[in-house]
Amino acid sequence: MAAQAQNLTSEDAVRIALKNSMGIQLAKNNVEIANINNSYGIAGGLPVVSGNASDQEQSTSLKQEYANPANNKSSNNAFSNNLSAQVNGYMLLYNGQRVVTAKKRLGMIEAQSKQQLSSRALVLAYNVLLKYYDVVRQQSYVRTLQASIDAQKQQLAIVQAQQSVGLANNADLFQSQVDLNTEVQNLQAQQLIIDQGKTDLLTLLTLNPDSAIVVEDTILVDRNIQLANIMTAVRSANPDIIAANEQIAINQYIEKETGALRYPSLGVNAGYNYSRTKNSVGFSLLNLNYGPYAALTLNIPIFNGNIYKKQQQAAGINIRNAQLVRDTLVLNYTASAVKSWQAYTNNLQQVETAKSNYDLSKRLLDLVMQKFQLKQATIVDVKNAQQSFENAGFLLVNVTYAAKAAEITLRRYANQLTY
Repeated sequence: MAAQAQNLTSEDAVRIALKNSMGIQLAKNNVEIANINNSYGIAGGLPVVSGNASDQEQSTSLKQEYANPANNKSSNNAFSNNLSAQVNGYMLLYNGQRVVTAKKRLGMIEAQSKQQLSSRALVLAYNVLLKYYDVVRQQSYVRTLQASIDAQKQQLAIVQAQQSVGLANNADLFQSQVDLNTEVQNLQAQQLIIDQGKTDLLTLLTLNPDSAIVVEDTILVDRNIQLANIMTAVRSANPDIIAANEQIAINQYIEKETGALRYPSLGVNAGYNYSRTKNSVGFSLLNLNYGPYAALTLNIPIFNGNIYKKQQQAAGINIRNAQLVRDTLVLNYTASAVKSWQAYTNNLQQVETAKSNYDLSKRLLDLVMQKFQLKQATIVDVKNAQQSFENAGFLLVNVTYAAKAAEITLRRYANQLTY
């Protein structure tokens, strides 16, 4: 038994795609990693505590000679044991604000990873909506073809009725039947396009490609989009541009971290030592040492071949490169937004003309069918009227879809898609 087809709206399609997308899951994992790394421990600002222990048993040969021969000692395979343990803690006190800067950089990397997740989700929603409304467009073609088939069936019925009373010949009958078969074949070919479009949509949704879905929708275009609002949002809300700005800040922090390497660093060490050595023979049979210790460590970089200075200069160039990348993104996105706006407004204007042509072509087809029934029009006249009707229907759907696609594109650039 075939599975029941699932009704799918555009909101459902976007929601399912975002839920199932492996790319989105990957981006979420990157956000989680950035969140984990955003800590003072990773930045180097927390104490480091370590411990170690050693227990060494060994066998040695011993020979000791003294001024008094009576005190001389000699032993073969004498055993000795050395037990030691240490707990050490280190705390960085100052290193030219490098830890503080590193923590800010890690926070910025986390924020950037969230923008990259938003960008990926935005692109996925954009692709899903374009494919969804493309399926709607292809299905709209079917309605036009079905209306044309109905007219063709009406023509065939008229020819059959006329032939029954001797007013039509076999040529008219055969031509009418051929034209009907052609229209049916066009409808079948269009159904293949729809089925393959749904398969592409299911792939974007990360669903089984042979799942049964029903897309029942119309293409409605928002006519109230303002270019000024879109341009402002592109610069302030587009996640790619925000991420590019954050990359500039990240590179600035890297430059400060590199510069901090040229400053002295101060730290404190503290811990506890324990050492015990036990010998079976020899001058010292037991040596035991234990106790706490503390120390300040000051490291002053004096000269290392200007490595830190060169690294800081290279980091400064990376800042300028990040600024160039950001400026390029802004230029490309704003230019693309203007082009999409031009397509949006132009297609909206064409929609009105296309609607008028569609209504006129439908009335023309009805009129020609009436005249054909009265033997005042030929099959060629009917065919021309049908072709005009189909072309007008296809054009209306195409310009409506083009306007919707431009609207979706504008909302993508402005980060105004709902997902």
